[in-house]
Amino acid sequence: MTEITVTLTKEQRITLFRNLVRADKFGKMMYSRMMQGKLIGFYHPAEGAIAPGVAAGSFLTNDDILFPHHRGHGITHMLSKGIDIEPYIAEHAGKSTGCCEGRAAWHYAYPDNNVFGTTAYIGHNFVPCTGFGWAAKRNNRGQIVMNCFGDGAMGTGRSHEGLLLSSNWQLPIVHFCENNGFAIFAEVEEMHPTAHLSTIAEGLNIPTTIVEDGQDVFAVAEAVMPAIERARSGGGPTFIEAKCLRFKEHDIGNRDLRGWKPREQDEYDAMLKRDPVLVATERARAESLFTDGEIEKIHEDAEQEVARAVKFADDSPVESPTEAELMATLYAPRDGVSF
Repeated sequence: MTEITVTLTKEQRITLFRNLVRADKFGKMMYSRMMQGKLIGFYHPAEGAIAPGVAAGSFLTNDDILFPHHRGHGITHMLSKGIDIEPYIAEHAGKSTGCCEGRAAWHYAYPDNNVFGTTAYIGHNFVPCTGFGWAAKRNNRGQIVMNCFGDGAMGTGRSHEGLLLSSNWQLPIVHFCENNGFAIFAEVEEMHPTAHLSTIAEGLNIPTTIVEDGQDVFAVAEAVMPAIERARSGGGPTFIEAKCLRFKEHDIGNRDLRGWKPREQDEYDAMLKRDPVLVATERARAESLFTDGEIEKIHEDAEQEVARAVKFADDSPVESPTEAELMATLYAPRDGVSF
């Protein structure tokens, strides 16, 4: 197999940096609004672990199929792919202008962007991704599937079945493991007999890449882009494992534990030095991507985008569907049958 290598252009690095800053601002806003009681359902913060999602989504086409990781409710992935972000925020607030009319909370869907939602079942995405991968191979138009998940998903039977079939059938799928070292409270070392989950894919003859510094969005993108090209050109699946850091608790309301003990302050202090925006800013300055004034402008633009989305959500009416309306959207229509 020919190895595909990619050197990021300046324009691609600029895109990654902008999307990273946007994802960071939106994620922090969502955390704040959840704490204020302005969101319905749950929120699983992605702070600290946003670089993989930005790299995964930034260079997909609208025709490509994306299954985001549940962390951050996929905001880093979908925002980078180009979804309309305002209905996403409204959905989390239970507003009628939401992407699912305020009825789904974090079970979002953007079918026009080939984002088909999520569930609370860890590893669920391997099943539909296999089907979409099969369809993409048959339609022969260069469509690929980006399948994003955490290390916890690798303990499910669905993941092993999906990996096996994607290898057997040489499906155009990028399997992207965002390994933050935790499945809720359980440490990855406790759940798996190997330090690198990518070895599971290697055993199924799937090409693998490990990104040891998943805090560096540029390094992650340099691994993602060859995998996208391999899938798009008929080279079959790739498994990427990005080692990243989870700064916050699994979901708001739970304690932030390592096993059964609270994480130590020293761990937080060390993690914050590897904040992905900080890492990217240092690289951007070193590589002369931006002046300090341009970096400040990118942050200002992102803050204004967040403010517009918040205003849109706040100004939108609360969704209050009738029973008939709920039933009509729950079941497919059938001739002569009403709900």
